[in-house]
Amino acid sequence: MKLWKHALICLVTLLTCTNVLAKPVELDKVAVIVNDGVILQSDVDNAIKTVKANVKQSGKSLPSAAVLHDQVIDKLILDKLQEQEAKRIGVKIDDARLTAAIKDIAQRNKQSIEQLKQSVKNEGLTYEEFRNQIRKEMEISEARNALVRRRINIIPAEVDNMAKLLAQQTNATVQYKISHIQLRYNDDNKDEMEKKAQDLVKRLNSGADFSQLAMSYSKGPKALNGGDWGWMRKEEMPTIFADHISDQHQGDIIGPFTSGAGVHILKITAVKGLKSVAVTEVNARHILIKPSVILSDEGAKKELNSFIRRIKNGEATFGELAQQYSQDPGSASQKGELGYQTPDMYVPEFKHQVETLPVGQISQPFKTVHGWHIVQVLDRRKVDKTGAAMKNKAYRILFNRKFNEEATAWLQELRASAYIEIQKGDDSDS
Repeated sequence: MKLWKHALICLVTLLTCTNVLAKPVELDKVAVIVNDGVILQSDVDNAIKTVKANVKQSGKSLPSAAVLHDQVIDKLILDKLQEQEAKRIGVKIDDARLTAAIKDIAQRNKQSIEQLKQSVKNEGLTYEEFRNQIRKEMEISEARNALVRRRINIIPAEVDNMAKLLAQQTNATVQYKISHIQLRYNDDNKDEMEKKAQDLVKRLNSGADFSQLAMSYSKGPKALNGGDWGWMRKEEMPTIFADHISDQHQGDIIGPFTSGAGVHILKITAVKGLKSVAVTEVNARHILIKPSVILSDEGAKKELNSFIRRIKNGEATFGELAQQYSQDPGSASQKGELGYQTPDMYVPEFKHQVETLPVGQISQPFKTVHGWHIVQVLDRRKVDKTGAAMKNKAYRILFNRKFNEEATAWLQELRASAYIEIQKGDDSDS
């Protein structure tokens, strides 16, 4: 009996000592396996801390601990899947972009960087953990944007219909100052009056005075006023006027067009309440080199640097090298030229280059989701895009709708095709 007791005491003592020694070197547990990656328990704990801190600031109430845990796990799984996609297509956020993004966060919160660091610390996170969190979010966002954009198809008819709806809303408050010429015709001289109207339009487009021509030729009710109908909203105009005014602007000549009353020519002499939109368009050219199994990032960068050297030494022109080596087939055939575009059309890194490069200067090699580039800005111009702005707005509305739909479908497909194993906690083990 004594021997048995002595053995038991030794065993208990040994286990106790083992536990005491093991605690300082306990490894972070795996909470979820996602494909060939893992989500650690510390990731889950940190995410829960962040949610609790945000909810506390907003004054809202938290769900139960079990529901909160499940929601956090779901979000971390989706983040991990997107993170893996970002890695697959080579998205990387460098320290300079990360620092700029964190400065923006501090400014939006009306904080200095030191105050932001203290806020992060108060949430139970280190500043390094916070930086890594923001970096991952930026990489995920960039990968999602690149991959979901490919799934979106918007046809011109959709844009036109949406633009018309937006124009109707805008036109409710817009006033037009309209001038009008009307040529009356009968069955015998209709063709003659139509030709005369076309001649008047040519003269107007060449700079002739509208009011003078109206007084000389118009048979309309405002002929003696030089055809001036004054200020009107579209709903106050004769229907035939309103039907022919869509996205025209001050100074535009409309017509000739016919009705039962004759042949008509309109001029929009002034507009009130319609905001004009001027945008900067950039004409740039680039050379794209895509890394591959054979060509590393460093190799692509080195090749582009050699192109810059050859151009500066006069050994070749940018256009010749683009035509011969660029892996963007659409622009390569145009000697690298992309035509006049607004910078917003490009991915962030490319947008930054075309916005900031002086005209004529060649950039240093830089990387986007498409590969490595050098770019040269050929020209910039200001363009009145009031009409185009309405279509752009319509396109953005449609794009945002479809992007949200496609992003949801893309995430569902990612999750459905992934290997996911949620590890049971110690309290669930048997």
